[in-house]
Amino acid sequence: MNRNLWFLTICQGLFLTNNVAFIAINGLVGLALAPQAWMATIPVAGYVVGGALSTGLVAMTQRRFGRKRSFQIGLVVAIVSALICAVAALSKSFWLLSLATLVAGYYNANANLYRFAAAELSAPEWRDKAVSLVMAGGLIGGIIGPNLSARTRGLMHTPFVGTYLTLAGVALLSLIILSFVAFPRELTKTHVVAGRSLSVIIRQPVFIVAAATSALGYGVMNLLMAATPMAMQMNSLPFSDTAIVLEWHVIGMFAPGFFTGHLIRKFGALPVMAVGVALNFLCIAIALSGVDLNQFLIALFLLGLGWNFLFTGSTTLSLQTYAPEEKDRAQGALNFFTFSMLALTSLSSGVLITTQGWNLLNYLSTGLMTVTAGAIMWLAFNQKKGLSTGHNVTS
Repeated sequence: MNRNLWFLTICQGLFLTNNVAFIAINGLVGLALAPQAWMATIPVAGYVVGGALSTGLVAMTQRRFGRKRSFQIGLVVAIVSALICAVAALSKSFWLLSLATLVAGYYNANANLYRFAAAELSAPEWRDKAVSLVMAGGLIGGIIGPNLSARTRGLMHTPFVGTYLTLAGVALLSLIILSFVAFPRELTKTHVVAGRSLSVIIRQPVFIVAAATSALGYGVMNLLMAATPMAMQMNSLPFSDTAIVLEWHVIGMFAPGFFTGHLIRKFGALPVMAVGVALNFLCIAIALSGVDLNQFLIALFLLGLGWNFLFTGSTTLSLQTYAPEEKDRAQGALNFFTFSMLALTSLSSGVLITTQGWNLLNYLSTGLMTVTAGAIMWLAFNQKKGLSTGHNVTS
């Protein structure tokens, strides 16, 4: 961990503070403002739909302006969108809130590249640990995000307006910290054009599995996490309990970052990802066993652990599939697949939790995890047969 990685780790933590707080409150604010109850998670979905729609634009700005300037643009968008959310809550405008979260998706897509930037800030032989450790910075968000939501909920007369204003301040702090990060010199446009086409990159077996497991693992996590605040409210559990559950969920998501990289280095990405699938299945089993506080708490903690193993493993796996001059198009494609699944699960989460209930969400998650397990086994079988694992990049 060098100076630049530490600063990027803090930025990752502040990014997750924003994410966790958005997820904790947007569904509840949406439920209060929505014309129909099933529309409650549209503001949550707006955040990830905006991310999916922004992946191409983010790839272009990263290529044109470089890592640092593009990340700074994303943080300015985060500040502006949080302020618009505050106005929407004050004016009780559901559609303005949805529009604001759609705009905030640009920040979401941008900051999701912090994990790839971490690999560029370390020596090649330590990239897996750099990715894992920077992702561990999400612990900051796990601790601050839910507590910030609970403590700032009543700062203003209108609930959660104070939270949105505070999130604008969080993004401003991240903008200041990011100014101290020195990223490597960017490749020239000639080098960027020189790489393989995206169609060639995405046909590699390793890329297919990295993209599929990242999207499905994140999708299951989002499907259950986005519905949790509403599921708990429907079962008469107070928001203070929701904040505790989300805090331990995000701790589960990022605490393993201190050792996931070591496990990947020792055992390989696929075995670590397989453990992530097993943890998700255990989460679902506990979630289906009841709706008391302890069951939500344990299930969401395991959901976070499973996500970390799957997402860190798939990110590390994807590093094998592209050369430095191909990074923008490859990372943009990976983000697009992930955000598309997030958009789908965010939209369906609100509809399903308000019309079909908590159990159906968990049964659906079981199916998605089964597909994820199949993808991992398929690649492991191909690798045993000696098929190509992709474009092996060492720098």
